Amino acid sequence: MSIKTKINNIKEEDYFKKANLHIHSNLSDGKIDFDELIKQAHKLGLTHISITDHNTIKGYYSSKFKDDEILIKGVEFDCFMNFCPIHILGYGIDINNKELNELCAKDEKHSKEDITRIFYSRNPKKTIDAIHCAGGIAILAHPCCYWTFNLDKFIKKLVDMGLDGVEVYYPYDRFRGVVKFHSRKKVFKIAEKYNLIKTGGLDSHGNLIE
Repeated sequence: MSIKTKINNIKEEDYFKKANLHIHSNLSDGKIDFDELIKQAHKLGLTHISITDHNTIKGYYSSKFKDDEILIKGVEFDCFMNFCPIHILGYGIDINNKELNELCAKDEKHSKEDITRIFYSRNPKKTIDAIHCAGGIAILAHPCCYWTFNLDKFIKKLVDMGLDGVEVYYPYDRFRGVVKFHSRKKVFKIAEKYNLIKTGGLDSHGNLIE
């Protein structure tokens, strides 16, 4: 089954009960060990998760559970477009792909430190191309948070670069709920307009089990 089909088979209601495709471990700016997050996901009865650390796939090399059936290999790259920092998620990636690894951080501060990540943001077209080269799909993370007057035009520019989808099923709580310029309803309509894959996740940085 292709990664596109696998994710398209996840239903909207699943993203709030059984699926979380946006999780960070302590290998980037999260607090919890990579393998501990997978254990917690099983305890919660989740059926699909992706640990999407910033600019690194280290966890997938060292994890005892890297081939776990609920785990979709993922990453989140810091990029920059139209004077705006953006995040592009890659799902279903081959972690041994050369082009993808060339985009990854070479040290911890490029994964963990916000300021460093912003100053070393990647080109979105090269990022999308590398994700595709690694057999994955490229998804725009939390699109409601990007400062742009015309979100449709903003996303269309990324679609023209090869973007496959957008994060639609996302709670926008914590600081994301404050730094929010658009609605999920608008994102949903744009996704429908351009026939984009719709994904979702909690952008978890701590325990999955509270």
